[in-house]
Amino acid sequence: MMSAISLRHNPQVSYTHQQGETITEEIEGLIRVHRDGHVERPAIVPNVSCTMPSQHGVTARDVVINKDTNLWGRIYVPLNCHNKLPLLVYFHGGGFCVGSASWRCYHEFLTNLASNACCVILSIDYKLAPENRLPAAYDDGFKALMWVKSEALNTSSVQKWWLSHCKLSCLFLAGDSAGANIAYNVATRSSTILNPLSLNGVILIQPFFGGVERTSSEKHSQQPLNSALTLSVSDTFWRLALPFGTTRDHPYCNPLVHATSKLRDLRLPSIMVCVSEMDILKDRNLEFSNTLAKAGKRVETVIFNGVGHAFQVLHNYPLSHSRTQEMISRIRTFLNQ
Repeated sequence: MMSAISLRHNPQVSYTHQQGETITEEIEGLIRVHRDGHVERPAIVPNVSCTMPSQHGVTARDVVINKDTNLWGRIYVPLNCHNKLPLLVYFHGGGFCVGSASWRCYHEFLTNLASNACCVILSIDYKLAPENRLPAAYDDGFKALMWVKSEALNTSSVQKWWLSHCKLSCLFLAGDSAGANIAYNVATRSSTILNPLSLNGVILIQPFFGGVERTSSEKHSQQPLNSALTLSVSDTFWRLALPFGTTRDHPYCNPLVHATSKLRDLRLPSIMVCVSEMDILKDRNLEFSNTLAKAGKRVETVIFNGVGHAFQVLHNYPLSHSRTQEMISRIRTFLNQ
């Protein structure tokens, strides 16, 4: 089980590194952006092979989605579940700037989820900011979904080894943090053009949204030293991920700005929003859920007490293990309702 990681933010003001290189943005241990555009991402989380042994009875393999753009994914197929299974297309977190489908914490969480929620999972390794600012990650998510549709229609597809386990009328999009933001945006693009797939639901785990005006939990939530998300870290991610010249009230960051009528017009399936009690995003997540519900969408909101942002992958709270199993149980129920 992965140990907790602690993040510290260095101010936006440029400073000179000891080697004489100017650094414009840094989240210590995660990402360092140089003035010349060079980006460093220290290996704070180990990458693991899809062949890493699992105690959960899950087969994992990597698949190429688009070799020209290096878009790929990791498939998880549980061997202990029978009948056709829901297909969950998953997007990892990391503020749009870090993370990978091969990070050990995600491999372990998704192996656990596939086994205990009885679903096939396709975890997408999308392009990262700041080299590829939004909407690049949304575009990759949409392309991955269209690839699944294409392979499902191809009777001679080499992907039959996992597609044959899937109930194609039971597709879900999911993600945590920035990955939840991606899942939501991909859902708004694609809910009507997926035949023979059918988008049944969207699972948003601690969705990474923001805004110029601070919420109460952003201003007042006291974060432990091992918190995965502080306000300064959040601001840095948004500066690196949003299109140049925009603010945190851009719709990619704040989907609720001038959105009431737009939300009513969106064709969205059932949505499950997982909120962490100690997360700085708690109030924003709850406001998002409530606004969706007021716009007539089917929303299930689940609050996990005593834990904060990304507890299910970082195991950085005493209650992380029990709350993770609770989350997986709730997801399984959502997949089968």
